[in-house]
Amino acid sequence: MALTLTLTTSVHLLNSTSVARPRILAADSRHRSRLPRPSSSISNFQLRFPSTTHCSEELRCLCSSSSAASPMQFEVSSPNSQFLDSLLYSRAYWVTERVIAWNVDVGEGSCYLYASRVAGLSFSEDGIDGFDFRVKLEAESGSLHNNVIEKFPHIGNYKPFKVPLDLDVRDLVKSQLAIVCFDAEGRLIQGTGLQLPGVLDELFSYDGPLGAHFTPGGGVSLHLWAPTAQEVSVCIYKNPLDKNPTEICPFEEVNGVWSTNGPSSWEGCYYAYKVSVYHPSTLKVETCYANDPYARGLSADASKTYLVNLDSDDLKPEGWEKLADKKPCLRSHSDISIYELHVRDFSVYDETVEPEHRGGYLAFTFKDSAGVKHLQKLADADTSVLEGLPPDSAEAQARITEIQNDDGFNWGYNPVLWGVPKGSYASDPTGPCRIIEFRKMVQALNRIGLNVVLDVVYNHLHASGPHNKDSVLDKIVPGYYLRRNNDGFIENSTCVNNTASEHYMVDRLIRDDLLNWVVNYKVDGFRFDLMGHIMKDTMVKAKSAIGNLRKETDGVDGSRIYLYGEGWNFGEVANNGRGVNASQFNLTGTGIGSFNDRIRDATLGGSPFGHPLQQGFITGLLLQPNGHEHGSEATQHLMLSTAKDHIQIGMAANLKDYVLTNREGKEVKGSEILMHDATPVAYASQPTETINYVSAHDNETLFDIISLKTPMEISVDERCRINSLASSMIALSQGIPFFHAGDEILRSKSLDRDSYNSGDWFNRLDFSYNSNNWGVGLPPKGKNEHSWPLIKPRLQDPSFKPQSSHIVATLNSFLDLLRIRYSSPLFRLDTAKAIQERVRFHNTGPSSVPGAIVMSIEDGHKGITSVSQIDPIYSFIVVIFNARPSEFSFLSPALKDRNLELHPVKSGDEIVKKSVYEAFSGGFLVPARTTTVFVELRNG
Repeated sequence: MALTLTLTTSVHLLNSTSVARPRILAADSRHRSRLPRPSSSISNFQLRFPSTTHCSEELRCLCSSSSAASPMQFEVSSPNSQFLDSLLYSRAYWVTERVIAWNVDVGEGSCYLYASRVAGLSFSEDGIDGFDFRVKLEAESGSLHNNVIEKFPHIGNYKPFKVPLDLDVRDLVKSQLAIVCFDAEGRLIQGTGLQLPGVLDELFSYDGPLGAHFTPGGGVSLHLWAPTAQEVSVCIYKNPLDKNPTEICPFEEVNGVWSTNGPSSWEGCYYAYKVSVYHPSTLKVETCYANDPYARGLSADASKTYLVNLDSDDLKPEGWEKLADKKPCLRSHSDISIYELHVRDFSVYDETVEPEHRGGYLAFTFKDSAGVKHLQKLADADTSVLEGLPPDSAEAQARITEIQNDDGFNWGYNPVLWGVPKGSYASDPTGPCRIIEFRKMVQALNRIGLNVVLDVVYNHLHASGPHNKDSVLDKIVPGYYLRRNNDGFIENSTCVNNTASEHYMVDRLIRDDLLNWVVNYKVDGFRFDLMGHIMKDTMVKAKSAIGNLRKETDGVDGSRIYLYGEGWNFGEVANNGRGVNASQFNLTGTGIGSFNDRIRDATLGGSPFGHPLQQGFITGLLLQPNGHEHGSEATQHLMLSTAKDHIQIGMAANLKDYVLTNREGKEVKGSEILMHDATPVAYASQPTETINYVSAHDNETLFDIISLKTPMEISVDERCRINSLASSMIALSQGIPFFHAGDEILRSKSLDRDSYNSGDWFNRLDFSYNSNNWGVGLPPKGKNEHSWPLIKPRLQDPSFKPQSSHIVATLNSFLDLLRIRYSSPLFRLDTAKAIQERVRFHNTGPSSVPGAIVMSIEDGHKGITSVSQIDPIYSFIVVIFNARPSEFSFLSPALKDRNLELHPVKSGDEIVKKSVYEAFSGGFLVPARTTTVFVELRNG
C-alpha cells in the first residue's frame, strides 16, 4: 500500500511559542478573504493611505488615533502639498538596468530620477529637496520590451524611460529613490517611489552559497543576499535568551551578497543579522534585526537563528542514513492515497501516549498508542469545564474564543519563515531537539508503511515592515520578497503579505527550502497551500530539482517525491496577471497535482461559499429534498444530471481529453463539459495531476456537511452510509484520492466551518472510537453565527449523534475501500491512454436513472487483445455507486454474460452483500446508498 500521510502545521509557524495567530479565511477553501484595509483620510489636503500598515511610523500612530467621525486636521502651507504623500507610493518600476517603467505621459516635459543615501527626499516649493543625486531620464517612444512585459504583465501598458549608460545602478539601489515628472514650464506634475525587483533580478541574481555553511576543517561562513543594504553585521549570542550579543561581526559585500567567516566555536550559538537598509514603508533608513532567511534552527521564541549543522551525527536518529532504503514501496505516483492529518490533532487527546509527548512529534513513535495503531490500520488544554454542557451550548465556543489566540492550537498558516520544524511540537523548542524529534517522526511513520508529505505555505508571510518581530524577509530586502500592487503596497489576497515567486531570489529560496526538507528530513512530498499564487515556473523547477536527487549522492530518491496543492486562480495572479501561475489549467502536463473541487462540489452540493443546505449527488438533490429552495423539478433534474457528469469525469481522473457520454447523450471530452461559468470541468492530462476529494481541513468535515445538507428526518444510520458512499467515490476513482483525517470515523467539529483557530475542543480526534465529537457546543461565533439557526436544531437533536458502533462500522467500510483500491492496479491506472482504453461509464444520457453511477474497468484478456494485461487476478471490474434513497435496478446489454461476482473484500456490511448481478440479462440490483464492486476473475 502506498498510503501517504500529509502532516499539517509541521513547518509553517516558526515562532515556536504556543501563541497562535489566526489564519484569516473566507468561507471557502478556494478563496481567502482580503484583510480589512482601513483607509485613513486626513482633512484639508486629503492625504490618503490605502492601509495604515503602510504608513510611516509617525503617521501610523496619528492615523490609528483618529476617528472616522472626526478626521484629523493638518495645516499645510506648501504649494506642492498635494505631492506630500507621493513618496509613500511606489508607482514606477525599475525593470532592467537601463529602463524604468512608469504610467505617465511626459509630453513636452521632463523626467528625473532622484536619490538620497540618508532618505532625505521631500517635496518643496521648488520641486524636490534632500537629494544627493539627480539624473535626467529620457522618455522612449514605443512600448516596453517583450521580455519586460512577460516578467511584469500587469504593467504592459507603462511607458519606458531610459536610464543613462554611465549610471552606477548597483550602488544607487541602496538609496531612497524617487522619479519626478515636470511640465514644459518646470512645474512639478507627478512624483513617486520605485519598485526595484526587476533591476535587482537583472543585476544581483545569485546562485552561490546562502545561510550558514560549515567547513570540513572547522569554522563557519555566513552568507546573506541583501543588495539594497548599506551595512550588514551579525550579532552572536551564546544563549537564546541573551539580550546583548557576545560579539558583533561586520560583513563584507560582493555584488549584493554579504558574508563573513567565523570560528568553529560559533556552532551551537544563536545569531541575528543587523541590517541597515532603506525601507519604503517608513521612508527611512532603518536598522533591522532579522533571522537568517536560510535558518535551519531557531530559538524558542524565534527571535534568533540557531547555528546548527544538520549533518552532525549527533542529530541523526539510529538508522537515519539508511532510511531511504526502508521507505514504503512506491511503484508510481498513481499508487498514492493521501490522508491529511494535523500533528497536534493526532495525539493531543490520546491517553495511550505519555502526557509530555501528546500533541508533538514523538507521539508518532509510540507503536502501541491508539493513534499509531489507527494509522497502522490505514497502512493539552484542560477542557473539564466544558464536559457535560448541552450539545448546542454557546458556552464552549465562548470559552474557546477567549483563549484562541493564546492556546497551543493553530494550523501553521501564519509563517514567519521556512526551513525549520515548528518548535511547539518538540519536547524542548530550544537547541536541536525539534530537529531530532521531527526526524524520528518521519522515521517512525515510514517504518509503519506511511510516506510523509508536508503541508507547506510559501504563498504568504505573517508579517512585514522593519520592526515587527515576526518580519524577516521584508527587513533584509524591503519591497522584494513580498508582492506589491501598482501603488507599491503589499498584496494581501492570500491572507496577508503575499510572496512574489516571480522574483528570482524568491523563486530560489522556495526551491532551496524544498530541497532542505527532502534532503535533511527525508520527507516524501509536499502539499502547497494556495499553490496558484506561486508561479508555475517555480513549481516545475522545484519538481525537476527534487527529481534529480539520487540515493547514492543525496541520500534520497527524488523521483518518488510527489508535489500537489491548491491550484485556485484568484487575486492579483488570476489569469496569469503576474506571470504564468501554478493554477489548475496551467499545470496540465507537469505531473503536479491540484485539488479537484469539481468532484467535491458535485458530490456534496453547492460549494463551500454557497448556501449550506444546497444539496448534491449524495445528499438528496431531487430524490430526497431537505426543504431548501432548489428550483423546479426540471431544474433539479438538470442539476443532478450535471453533477453526475462532473463526478464521472472526475472519476476518470478529470482528464481533459477523456471521452464520455454526457447527460444529453453526446460523446464529449472532459474539457467540453462546462461549469456554471463556462469554465471546463476537466483540466488534467495525466491522472497524477488530479487530487480527488470531498473534504479537507478547510470547511466542515464530511460527516458535518452531510448532516447539514440531508433532510433532518433521516436516520443517523443513513447519514453514516452516505459518509461511506462519499469516501467510496473518492477511493475508487482514477487519480489521487485524498481524505481528511477522521472521514473514516465520522469526525465532527460540531458543524464548525472553519476550525483554524477553534482550539483542541472543536478539532478533537478520538482514536478510541467512543465519540466522533458531534455536539460539543455551538461552533465559534466568528465564522458560524450566521448559520447558528441551522446548526442549533441539529446539535439539539440526539438522533444526529453516531454511536461507537456507527464509528467502527464506518471505519471498517473505509478500510475495505482501501483494500479494494489496492487489490487491483485497474483502480490506479497511471496514464491517460490507459484510462481512456479501460474505463467506461454506463447508465448515461437522458434516459439514465438519476442518482446512480455505473463504472466498468476492463483489463486485457483473450477477448480483447488491443489492451495489455496489468492485473493478474481480475480481468473486469464493475463499480456501482447508488446514492438513491432506494435500491437501484439496472440492465446493461454491454455488461451481460460476464462472470461477475461480489468483490471478496466486503467486511461485515450485510447490506452490500444483498447486491445482485444476473449474467443472462446484464442486470444489477444494488441497495440504497451503497457502493458495490463486482469483479471477474481472470480465466487464463
